[in-house]
Amino acid sequence: MIKIRLARGGRIHKPVYTIVATDSRNARNGGFLEKLGQYAPLNNEAVLQGVNPERITAWIKLGAEMSPTVRTILKKNNIAV
Repeated sequence: MIKIRLARGGRIHKPVYTIVATDSRNARNGGFLEKLGQYAPLNNEAVLQGVNPERITAWIKLGAEMSPTVRTILKKNNIAV
């Protein structure tokens, strides 16, 4: 099953999360099928960068499921999917 979820990057105490489409059996930071955007939670206002709503919608049409965290982040930033 394909999931749209977060992969952690960045440094210690300074995380940067990448929104990725991946197989649900892969590890959190394992291989992924496509990068869909980035989320930096420690900025003054949590910043989403390079999010591609068209590609997220395309993955959902192919049967992918969004994780609850990704769904909340997109909703808070008024990105309709």
